[in-house]
Amino acid sequence: MSFAKHGLQVFEIPIEVRPQDIDDNDHVNNVVYLQWIFDVALEHWNVSAPQGMKDAYGWVATRHEIDYRREALLGDPIVARTWIGTVDSRRFERLTEIVRTSDDHVLCRGRSIWTLLSRDTGRIIRIPPDMVQLFAAYMHPR
Repeated sequence: MSFAKHGLQVFEIPIEVRPQDIDDNDHVNNVVYLQWIFDVALEHWNVSAPQGMKDAYGWVATRHEIDYRREALLGDPIVARTWIGTVDSRRFERLTEIVRTSDDHVLCRGRSIWTLLSRDTGRIIRIPPDMVQLFAAYMHPR
């Protein structure tokens, strides 16, 4: 699902906080946020890319940065939102926010760098222009 944020496209998925996501401090464990960041990125790819593109290419994360701002608790209504930042010949910068929808508080912000792989060779390759065009509506200038 996508929606506009300040007139720009953002992809989002709902998140269910499960009992196994809660740590001994009674809130969502930090590692779970990273999983949610991965989940929304993967879902965005899967719903956006045509099957031929998914068959030919895969992505690998080379960097994750996460800023934790507020805690999430069991039962909190949450969405993960993502969009594309800078793009160069081999990397997409993907930006993510995890948001509690009951009060619109940002729980964390993430920045990830993803590189494109050829499924045939397993090697990093250049991002083709048609892929850049596919995600152009989600590319936000910084």
